[in-house]
Amino acid sequence: MTDGVYSIEVTMTGGTGRASITSPLELTVSDGSMTARVEWSSPNYDLMIVDGKEFLPVNTEGNSVFEIPVHTLDEPLSVQAETVAMSEPHLIAYEITFDKSSLPAENNLDIPLIAGGSALGAVVIIGAVFGVIKSKKKRS
Repeated sequence: MTDGVYSIEVTMTGGTGRASITSPLELTVSDGSMTARVEWSSPNYDLMIVDGKEFLPVNTEGNSVFEIPVHTLDEPLSVQAETVAMSEPHLIAYEITFDKSSLPAENNLDIPLIAGGSALGAVVIIGAVFGVIKSKKKRS
């Protein structure tokens, strides 16, 4: 996948069914690595575990948000999340699946929403085209 920031649909299973995560969510691709920005429907999550590694929230207000690694799309990613909403902290198992078909694609190539310089380049090209058209109209 091309480096950039994508919007991707996700599904989640596991837990009690009371908590959810926002979908679509933000998926960042950089140098072949993918990172997902996971926002829970609750501010009461204080820890996520992915591949045995612990991740803390990246925010201090609102619903809990984590940035976690993603190794593959279209296959469940097993995670654990600790909630402090009960009388004592509980670690709960979930599976998150990232739906590759929800990514924007053109000619079978994944197109990022934001890529290093490509959005700015597109604006410059469009501006140049309009400038040429306007210039030709003045001469006529």
